[in-house]
Amino acid sequence: MKKYLLIVVTLFLTSFAYSQSDKEEIDLMQAAFGMDKKAVVAEFVKPSPAEKDAFWKLYDEYEVKRKELGKQRIELLKQYADKYLTMTGVDAEAWTKQVMQLQKKTDKLTADYYSKVLKVTDGVVATQFYQIENYILMAIRAQVLSQVPFLPNKN
Repeated sequence: MKKYLLIVVTLFLTSFAYSQSDKEEIDLMQAAFGMDKKAVVAEFVKPSPAEKDAFWKLYDEYEVKRKELGKQRIELLKQYADKYLTMTGVDAEAWTKQVMQLQKKTDKLTADYYSKVLKVTDGVVATQFYQIENYILMAIRAQVLSQVPFLPNKN
């Protein structure tokens, strides 16, 4: 599992490193990330043959929405990088509120799709989906946070 997660996180961070590129590059990176992420998910989420089509249809819908939130996250990281040395208290508060709101949206999306997956599969498959998505999200969040410097003191 660590091998797959390392691949996913590396691809995500590569897309972050190139996030100052144009929209097409971000879309391309997210598409590459999504394909590898789907392979990781397939290793851990095992719907029955009867549930398989319905699960993957929902998963693909989820990924479209998750990727849109990912683009917003990249934009917020770019804003932080652009204002890092000149960020005022007002700027910092506004940025942090946007980050927190985006995190809530991401967590709500995962919870909403857990419920949708539960309706077309069973509790085990829905829980597997929820677990792997949260595992990946937390690993990415931790890795990104470890790379983002704290704001300097304004003394």
